[in-house]
Amino acid sequence: MAKYECEQCGMGVADMKCAKCGESLEHDHLTKEDGTKVAIAKCPSGCGKIKSPMCCGHDMACDL
Repeated sequence: MAKYECEQCGMGVADMKCAKCGESLEHDHLTKEDGTKVAIAKCPSGCGKIKSPMCCGHDMACDL
């Protein structure tokens, strides 16, 4: 279960689930063509992925 927390205000979210299969989304990174990485949350069953949550204008951190 991925738990995201804002490093600025402390707001957090945990256990986001896939609407298709009900599995908990997992934290991962996507590497763009220019080499930069984007934090994502993906379905372990392969249903899809979304950009990780944001708060206070920044990506929320995820400790695994």
